[in-house]
Amino acid sequence: MAHLLVTGAAGFIGSHVSHVLLDRGDTVVGLDNVNDYYEVSLKERRLARLTPKKGFTFTKLDVADREGMKKLFEEQRFDRVIHLAAQAGVRYSLTNPHAYVDANLVGFVNILEGCRHGGVKHLTYASSSSVYGANTEMPFSVHHNVDHPLSLYAATKKANELMAHTYSHLYGLPTTGLRFFTVYGPWGRPDMALFLFTKAILAGKPIQVFNHGKMRRDFTYIDDIVEGVVRTSDHLATPTPDWNGAAPDPSGSKAPYRVYNIGNHTPVELEHLISTLEDALGKKAIKEYLPMQAGDVPATYADVEDLAEAVGFRPATPIEEGVKRFVAWYRDYYGA
Repeated sequence: MAHLLVTGAAGFIGSHVSHVLLDRGDTVVGLDNVNDYYEVSLKERRLARLTPKKGFTFTKLDVADREGMKKLFEEQRFDRVIHLAAQAGVRYSLTNPHAYVDANLVGFVNILEGCRHGGVKHLTYASSSSVYGANTEMPFSVHHNVDHPLSLYAATKKANELMAHTYSHLYGLPTTGLRFFTVYGPWGRPDMALFLFTKAILAGKPIQVFNHGKMRRDFTYIDDIVEGVVRTSDHLATPTPDWNGAAPDPSGSKAPYRVYNIGNHTPVELEHLISTLEDALGKKAIKEYLPMQAGDVPATYADVEDLAEAVGFRPATPIEEGVKRFVAWYRDYYGA
């Protein structure tokens, strides 16, 4: 049994992770500010499913609240921290940049300081496939350089990895960053494509198909993401024995620092996702083709060999199965 802090516990991934930890007997302090970036009622329903569970306590707090976070870490002695709270979304960062600075940079410093002074044994945190930015070599590998982000959101996630490395180096804090690839599934985020498409198709409204449908994404089912997160949290980051500063490998360090991809390592064309969704819904989409949006990348594709070698797991849920499960949940939740 371990005592964990899970930030973003009212969020999509955070709520699922909390369920798995609690079901295996861990105690979890779930933290979230329950903001209105998307429908608050969905976040509240996620929390309502967690609240009755033995070992769960909820703290409504913003990770950017320096004094509040300091007090939390002083009052609780966490064994490990899984940091999933963040301001998400590439397009939103174009119009609301300060939200990303507050949540993703200031908030992350508060997490690092809490872990440092609180004697936390391992910090696992959410990075993003967005850090690959202008990279075009596929599949994306944690051994590739990622110095050319294409959105402020991506830049803050890259900054998180750099900040984590600093704390791993200076204070010996084991940190592991997880680059998530387009997570989807039941209880998902309403700002994501699958959610938006489902809502529009059922309402008989057009869906916006960016880059004229030529986008490719490594869609990763939520259960696979959670399995990877929990296994990684259990597997403490260690120094890379043969790491060499003359030819530095971005995935590791002489410090206890690691970065892994979590993706389905199977890119799916947007048109295929839409046809799969049409089959699951039994209804055709009205498509509005548009150019690629600022900050977007044409394709993502995860190399997960390092994750598989480290924790013995690689995502494998087919898009057809994942979409079917999402649609079943959506119909039940919204009575659609």
